[in-house]
Amino acid sequence: MFVLVNLKAYPCDPVDVAEAAHAVADASGVRIAVAPQAAHLERVAATGVETWAQHVAPVAHGSHTGHTLAEAVADAGATGTLLNHSEHRLTLADIDGALDAADRAGLDTVVCANNPDQVAAAAALGPDAVAVEPPELIGGDVSVGTADPDIVEGAVAAAAAVDPDVSVYCGAGVSTGEDLTAAADLGADGVLLASGVAKADDPRAALSDLVSGV
Repeated sequence: MFVLVNLKAYPCDPVDVAEAAHAVADASGVRIAVAPQAAHLERVAATGVETWAQHVAPVAHGSHTGHTLAEAVADAGATGTLLNHSEHRLTLADIDGALDAADRAGLDTVVCANNPDQVAAAAALGPDAVAVEPPELIGGDVSVGTADPDIVEGAVAAAAAVDPDVSVYCGAGVSTGEDLTAAADLGADGVLLASGVAKADDPRAALSDLVSGV
């Protein structure tokens, strides 16, 4: 199981979370990555934790003020990027362009989607992974695997029907070891989470609990 911790724009210490994630990954053998703000990528990568960007733009080098260049995040130490998070939606054309940009920079990719139909559309674009995250459950106290297991199973089936090589993650409300186990039992290859770690008083303890059943 892959664990991707999205720090969003929460007022947490990104280095503290990154160090916690690196320690738990080493101790457990579970692959854990952290996605900080773009300005913090280099500091997070310096901890040794697997580092992901929260977004890259569908642009190449040139006149693109304010856009996040894939090559820039790779230079800062990122090895992957989220795309089309529910808080940063893209058109299909822009997702396709951002995937091309990420591929050009050697970044792994996960495209977020709301439901199995969107998962199928995203999988058809050829990312490394897709993630199903019902927006109404994001930031809540109940995980998607508990609140709506059918949507996780449907996402797994939808991706497999399009491209069985595309991994499937799930997110929204994930915070405990039981949530991770439920996701695995439903066929997911990993989870996305944010507030369960970024808002935790003790990120290391939160992550240790999350991977306790793996």
